[in-house]
Amino acid sequence: MNFETFNGLVVNNRSCRRFDHAHKIDTKTLESLVNLARNCASAANKQPLKFILCRDEAKNEEIFSCLGWAAYLTDWPGPEKPERPSAYIVIMGDHTISDNFWCDHGIAAQTILLGARALGLGGCMFGAINIKKLKDYLNIPDTLEVKLVVALGKPVEDIQIDEVGRDGDIRYWRDENRVHHVPKRKLSDLITGSF
Repeated sequence: MNFETFNGLVVNNRSCRRFDHAHKIDTKTLESLVNLARNCASAANKQPLKFILCRDEAKNEEIFSCLGWAAYLTDWPGPEKPERPSAYIVIMGDHTISDNFWCDHGIAAQTILLGARALGLGGCMFGAINIKKLKDYLNIPDTLEVKLVVALGKPVEDIQIDEVGRDGDIRYWRDENRVHHVPKRKLSDLITGSF
């Protein structure tokens, strides 16, 4: 893969919150995405992450109810049923292996999302989780610490990257056509030195 292709994959890998719920993702695809994460770097190579794969309708509804969907869209409680994800991957750290998961779960989640995008899917990484409720719904033991949830599906959302305006507002928003706008800072605002 050349840099241009990879850059396109990254740019198109936006946090998608609206999906075609009728498009189902099979277990083999979810396993393939976790296999990508399995091959990622891990602090001290401890590999402490564990995963729950879910494509069951009833369990998906339970997971959905545990997630905070879009903090900046205060009048939007999340997608209606026809636009909900068709699968989830719950990423957990196993305390029987390590008590410090460093950034392993972030690396794993981003890799899963890039893999999903390469397959024509989309997703969203969630850290705003009602963990107690989720652990009860999925019977997650105390030895496993929920770190992130990745929602997956076939995207129906148009997402546009905009440059942050003069006011510095970085909040994402939706226009009257339901296009999701994501302001990004300029590269020149991010690089503070070059030697």
